[in-house]
Amino acid sequence: MDAIHGLLTGFQVALSIQGLLFVFIGVAVGTIIGMIPGLGPITAIAVMIPITYGMSPAIALLLMAGVYYGAAYGGSASSILLNAPGVSESVATTFDGYPLAKQGKAGKALAVAAIGSFIGGTISIILLTFLAPFLSKIAISFGPPEYFALMLLGLTALASLSDGSTIKSLISATIGFMFATVGIDAQTGTPRFTFGNIHLLQGIDFLIIALGLFALAEVASLILNRNEKAIDQSKIGSLKLTKKEYKEVAGTIGRQSLLGFLIGVLPGAGGTIASFLAYLSEKRLSKHPEEFGKGSLRGVAAPETANNAASSGAFVPLLSLGIPGSGSTAVMLGALIVLGVQPGPLLVNEHPDIFWGVIASMYIGNIILLILNLPLIPYISKVLKISKPLLISLIIVFCIIGVYGVSFNVFDLYLLIGFGILGFVMRLIDFPAAPFILAFILGGMMEQSLRQSLTISNGSISIFFTSPVALVFIILSFLSFLIPVIQIIRRNNRANSAISKGA
Repeated sequence: MDAIHGLLTGFQVALSIQGLLFVFIGVAVGTIIGMIPGLGPITAIAVMIPITYGMSPAIALLLMAGVYYGAAYGGSASSILLNAPGVSESVATTFDGYPLAKQGKAGKALAVAAIGSFIGGTISIILLTFLAPFLSKIAISFGPPEYFALMLLGLTALASLSDGSTIKSLISATIGFMFATVGIDAQTGTPRFTFGNIHLLQGIDFLIIALGLFALAEVASLILNRNEKAIDQSKIGSLKLTKKEYKEVAGTIGRQSLLGFLIGVLPGAGGTIASFLAYLSEKRLSKHPEEFGKGSLRGVAAPETANNAASSGAFVPLLSLGIPGSGSTAVMLGALIVLGVQPGPLLVNEHPDIFWGVIASMYIGNIILLILNLPLIPYISKVLKISKPLLISLIIVFCIIGVYGVSFNVFDLYLLIGFGILGFVMRLIDFPAAPFILAFILGGMMEQSLRQSLTISNGSISIFFTSPVALVFIILSFLSFLIPVIQIIRRNNRANSAISKGA
């Protein structure tokens, strides 16, 4: 009953004229920024901070929260239409979203992304409403051993990201790990793999690698294959899903809403890990895993649902514990402190208008986002009708502006070109880019968690087996790695049996 009473208090704030106006502005700005490769929710929220000066803290947070989950909504557009993920949360969407666009099914891919985002966000908000105090206790119980085991689980599923050679997937992941270690070692302060270049001391930004491996590699492929007869990619296709397609994605959306929310609750995990784990788990559960990566609607629904559910889940540690769950919520935490509000266990009692106002605004914001996005899909999809030379030019311009706009460093543009060449070469020799990206994203966090765990235990690895949660994750990791090996052995035995029978 306390939750319902609090929610009614929140709706009084969110349904005021000022509240509705700033929720609408937030989600609209967030959606537009999310669609532009190179910009993301952190940039958008940072830009909004000066605007919030003089506002009441409740309205200010409504605006920033709207930008946050609006950007998560909009990020799917550039991933599906251009194969250019501007933020890490939308990388997994490219795996099946772009192949669907190439097949003339961009409309369905964007519709599934919008519907999955709406349902995932809504389910996550309902869970946030009633379970925030309980889940905050679980979130704070996650220490370095649990985080390391969780990252290990994500990495052992690498073989699922490629339908080809498992060895190639592991090599690709190893290279991703290597690039993740570039920069100053956080524990010892020692420069690693910088080769005396001061521009590499801060490491390599994710955006450079993502746009290089996906967007620029795609541009190189389009240029070199320009004389080949291509599929008519300008056909947007119908937005309507058949009953069979609705049934196909319904279970996916339901499962990944829950998974995404739970991952989002963990401080530091965020939408990126949620989207990758959602994609991997859905591929493992599918009766036809070979369809993933070639244009599966479930492959779009899973990451889009999970990353939006995680966006709402990230507010649990922020509001309940004062711990930011991602870079975006860290910026919001700073903005709230500047406004004189300290998020934490006392927030719900001292500032119920802020705590419940944000939660209530999410219900409204999700509805506004669905109303905004579905009718705009035909117009957004028209980017595919742009002539190929102009489209190639636009992708290159977006990549350059996106990378240079983050650091204002020309060296980063050289890195962008380098990763574009690497991505194209990987395509030529059939090395998957997805394991590279996942290992790069998880590498730094995994190394830090491992070091912290061994420091706590004085170098003993028993710390990973004495924690029940970490032990469960490690067992799942072992099974995740073992099952594909068993499947390959069985497949080879069947093939040998069929050959011997034929002989």
